[in-house]
Amino acid sequence: MTIDVKDLGRSPGTMRTLEEHVPAPSELGVALIGVREGSPVDLDLRLESVHEGILVSGTAHVDVSGECGRCLDAIEYSLEVDVQELFSYEGAEPSEGEDEEEQRRVEHDSIDLEPVLRDAVVTMLPFQPVCREDCPGLCPECGIRLADEPGHHHEVVDPRWSALAELIRPDRHQED
Repeated sequence: MTIDVKDLGRSPGTMRTLEEHVPAPSELGVALIGVREGSPVDLDLRLESVHEGILVSGTAHVDVSGECGRCLDAIEYSLEVDVQELFSYEGAEPSEGEDEEEQRRVEHDSIDLEPVLRDAVVTMLPFQPVCREDCPGLCPECGIRLADEPGHHHEVVDPRWSALAELIRPDRHQED
């Protein structure tokens, strides 16, 4: 997702807006939830030339889909994320506390928005998504959805007590 910024040059104060619909890149998500590859990403950005480089700020709108981490039901919703990143000109010194590898760069009069978009979207996704906060999930014994059968349970006898259970069985005949 490369954007040409040649028109902004190295003239601080020069600015333009970018309203564009682009396809989502691959792997824009986490294990259970994310943005489908190729689905629309609506960008509403402001590109501004500053002394250090190009400042990109604005929002991105995406459609998120996945599954509940408890009951495996489908989850779908729209997400708006804030985007703000400084793309430094080649040769610019890293900011204080910033590593050389962490710094985004203007390369060949263009910027790559994909890593910025990935960082913005993935950090806003839940690590353990749920369809609703009180989702009871699945029965660990048989896998039935507990929301469909709220009173569902299994009689689980601790195997250490099985010898005692034999003593109270009704079909057991007492020997004299």
